[in-house]
Amino acid sequence: MKARSFSHCGITVSSFNAAVKFYWEVFGCPLVGVADTPSDRVRSFFGVSGGSEASAAPRCKIGWIRVPGGAVLEIFEFQPQLPPEVVPWNRVGLTHISFNVRNTQRWYDYLQSKGVECVSKPERSPRGHTFFFAKDFDGNLIEMMDLGYMHHVLNWLGPLGGWLFRRGIYKQYYQ
Repeated sequence: MKARSFSHCGITVSSFNAAVKFYWEVFGCPLVGVADTPSDRVRSFFGVSGGSEASAAPRCKIGWIRVPGGAVLEIFEFQPQLPPEVVPWNRVGLTHISFNVRNTQRWYDYLQSKGVECVSKPERSPRGHTFFFAKDFDGNLIEMMDLGYMHHVLNWLGPLGGWLFRRGIYKQYYQ
């Protein structure tokens, strides 16, 4: 058994409409689906209860935002909400999402012009790709990465590389 592809990642947002607008206006990612989750499902599946009033019903609006290339950002807006927390890099769990782009300097300038907070300037890794980090309106980290020629290598030779590496230099990680 093996996965066919990467499908999506989920992000809980403070405002459904603000998230749709942000990801469309900044990255060109359209909303392709919306669902309102019944309160009983919000309680049973997500484990989220209502507010302080006993009669308050929890709510969750879910949306699917398609990223060019095929992946999806699944956005959740819960009511009631908990405040966001800064996620330290060394805490086990998710830390960021990443967009594959061309020309990170141009993207950096573009995001700055849109008022998007960039937490670092574009830099080059030891392996030659360039990247930087920005934040969405809720503070979620977004890595902007230009893989350079490796984009084509991974796209066309990725399956072969994975097969070779599993049997060669990365064999120890599979034992």
